[in-house]
Amino acid sequence: MLLPIGDDNRDRKTIPFVNYLLIAINILVFVFLQGVGNNIYFTFAYATIPAEILTGSDIVTESQLITDPYTGDVFELPGLQHTPIPVFLTLISSMFMHGGWAHLGGNMLYLGIFGDNLEDRMGHVNYLFFYLLTGVLAGLSHVLSTFILGQDLLIPSLGASGAISAVLAGYMVLFPRRSVYIWILFVVITVPAFLVVGLWFLFQVSNGLGALGGQQAGGVAYAAHIGGFLFGLFLTKRFVKTVRKANRRKRRY
Repeated sequence: MLLPIGDDNRDRKTIPFVNYLLIAINILVFVFLQGVGNNIYFTFAYATIPAEILTGSDIVTESQLITDPYTGDVFELPGLQHTPIPVFLTLISSMFMHGGWAHLGGNMLYLGIFGDNLEDRMGHVNYLFFYLLTGVLAGLSHVLSTFILGQDLLIPSLGASGAISAVLAGYMVLFPRRSVYIWILFVVITVPAFLVVGLWFLFQVSNGLGALGGQQAGGVAYAAHIGGFLFGLFLTKRFVKTVRKANRRKRRY
């Protein structure tokens, strides 16, 4: 088991309150709006549905009776629900929703470790826009790949993973040799960021190749992870440059 548990924050100059806010919103949405995953009606209303994004129209489907292959129990799975907001906004709402405690915990762990340094370097406002923009672009990457690969366009997609993938890319660009503390086989070791993030990305690519056969790759939207990462690589320094230009203008006055 290889799990990042922290990094070297000794040079951080600001309090990452935007990152704290993003983590808080994700937790609050999961607990109070998703009912810790039990409110399927809310989830199916505000998750991203590729078919809705491609057509620009809300899609509502009937409930289905599902038989558990192991127990033989029959249960009702609600269909897609009416979306009270424009369907394109689900690219944002889905970024703050999760499929379970493990999904939420893993995402928030990575965001907590890597997001604060990025916010410190970009500035609070730029970091927020970077997070939201790359999250939307990651969602669109998933929609596009689902369409191209002929996968089911009615399967809901949700989670912060696309935006967090961009955060990881930004961290690798700005802090490639930063020490990251890894828990592996009950031992904590220190590894440079480029190695940790690089291995993570290779894992996403190798697993994402499983979707080429037309499958959903185990229910994980790897295209969103890969897309978010690539957009993060491309956009990170542009957001940092904006901060530097603003600081130079302030010094002139």
